[in-house]
Amino acid sequence: MKQFKFTILFLIINFGGLAIGSWLMNNGPQSDWYTNLNQAPWTPPGWVFGVAWTTIMICFSIYLGKQFLDSSHIKKLSFIFIIEFIFNVSWNFIFFNQHQVLIGLITIVLLTSLIFHYFFNLSKKVGNYKYLLLPYMIWLCIATSLNLYILVHN
Repeated sequence: MKQFKFTILFLIINFGGLAIGSWLMNNGPQSDWYTNLNQAPWTPPGWVFGVAWTTIMICFSIYLGKQFLDSSHIKKLSFIFIIEFIFNVSWNFIFFNQHQVLIGLITIVLLTSLIFHYFFNLSKKVGNYKYLLLPYMIWLCIATSLNLYILVHN
């Protein structure tokens, strides 16, 4: 029951973060700035982003619900989660709103590093739940490659 409550809490926080990030994007992928960029040939269609982030946040929230059951590391986990949340939300603002592609790349690399840190260093007590991070990890690798491509080719 406690894990369920944590999962609901993280669903609210994570989807709230997606909403804030979307609000900060300034039309994001539909903006003239973005549509006029030389984008990577493997850039997925727009609808994939919504499906991907919905799946990622559901999986990540379940993972965090399990992870936060261990109260002995709650301060450390909370700190890392807050940093992850800030990187995730701020990337939208940095990249889409401010058009700072290099700073966006640095931000998404740091975010990706944190998620990989969760997987390899912080998941010992959650067992197979760590595999719920795979959609996030895969998507961040794709997103990082898209960000890098735009930096190099524009």
